[in-house]
Amino acid sequence: MLELTNRFNFEGHRIAWGKLGDGPPLVLVHGTPFSSQVWRRIAPWLALRRRVFFYDLLGYGQSDMPDADVSLGMQNRLFGAMLREWGIERPQVLAHDYGGATVLRAHFLDGIDYAELTLVNPVGITPQGSPFVQHVAQYQAAFTGLPPYAHRALVSAYIGNATARPLSEEALAIHRSPWLAASGQAAFYRQIAQMDQRYVAEAEARYVPPDFPVRIVWGESDAWIPLEQGQALADRIAQGMLIKVPGAGHLVQEDAPEAIVCAVLGGAGR
Repeated sequence: MLELTNRFNFEGHRIAWGKLGDGPPLVLVHGTPFSSQVWRRIAPWLALRRRVFFYDLLGYGQSDMPDADVSLGMQNRLFGAMLREWGIERPQVLAHDYGGATVLRAHFLDGIDYAELTLVNPVGITPQGSPFVQHVAQYQAAFTGLPPYAHRALVSAYIGNATARPLSEEALAIHRSPWLAASGQAAFYRQIAQMDQRYVAEAEARYVPPDFPVRIVWGESDAWIPLEQGQALADRIAQGMLIKVPGAGHLVQEDAPEAIVCAVLGGAGR
């Protein structure tokens, strides 16, 4: 497990973060409905060559889960605030899912540049929003009021669908546990209800190839975001280069963590 022993105050809310290793800075940004623990099998390897920073988005993991805005509309502001707190300019960045949307917004809307950017099955092309997401958005209060056993079963099924291979009980417990805590049930449906594709569209409208290297890694068996959207994003910002990972779903960190380590470090000698 990654240790997030530090706390940063962002607009009155506590953000949990940690770091490992030494060398050029590398920032890890997780997606939804996960936490920085998605990097637990990856960060230690990256830390052999990088100074690795990781944090839980507001509303996720060990960070505060307030009854407030935890949408993509504010996560890029938090990302920028974390970089300032760490005193980092132009870091290498590795981001997954909504973390991908966060760092894309930070670049294309806020002007934050990176040394390199690696995106893993990112949210980056509209339209977005599965039937489940749309249903929760319409009936958030009903889902928030589910009996705990029903909520646990729903969260388990939702997270379990993110991989191509069955998750171990240990991995499922790690990803599920924040949402089963006292404030977790309401927070789980809150962050889903706040998924608004306009936040993705705002960045998408500005896509051009950046002046830094971009790699996009995609689990070919992603049941959440189709491979075609990965290719469409690669065509817009990565010269069409898409690293396809066979036998991996949306959560490549669990199905094929070695593919991510290889993509970020770029092979021996880097």
